Amino acid sequence: MTDKSDADRDVANARKPGLAAMAEIRAWFMREVVPLEPALMQYLQHNWRNRNDIADIRQDVYVLVFQAARERIPERPRQFVFTTARNLLVNRVRREQIVPIEAVADLDALEIAKDVPGPDRSIIARDELRKLQAALDRLPARCREAIVLQKIEGLSLREIAMRMGVAETTVKTHLADGVRALASLVYGQPLEPGGKP
Repeated sequence: MTDKSDADRDVANARKPGLAAMAEIRAWFMREVVPLEPALMQYLQHNWRNRNDIADIRQDVYVLVFQAARERIPERPRQFVFTTARNLLVNRVRREQIVPIEAVADLDALEIAKDVPGPDRSIIARDELRKLQAALDRLPARCREAIVLQKIEGLSLREIAMRMGVAETTVKTHLADGVRALASLVYGQPLEPGGKP
């Protein structure tokens, strides 16, 4: 009775090419693949940004091509070599885009979770808010009331009309006039006395 590991070894050995086959694969490799090196190097230099990696990538391509030839010699060596190179580059790009969790012991160091604006953005936002409040204060009372009820309190036209005691069309007019006046004030066009832009 044979051990399972012996059977696995026999299957693996049956798949390995014999010495004659290995010599044939080496001869094929030297005849068909090695002469493609200048074109392969040009391809890699054109498609890979880090020049220090190119020699290693070339060797990886050669290893993959040779391993594939041990199973079956490709019919179109040039196409096979460049397809292998392209796939290898794609896989490397994918790997480089993944940040292993072990690379960062403290997630706060990545500052991913922080949604707090920087001090410059806070100052700008406060300044814009002051400018908007000053513009709101300069609006006619009814326009200001309609805008505050809709934009800040979130009331519907009907609710605003009921609260202000006017028709919905009047509310629409107050809102349109108010928004136009706010835009003029915020974007630098001064209002005339009486609140008209």
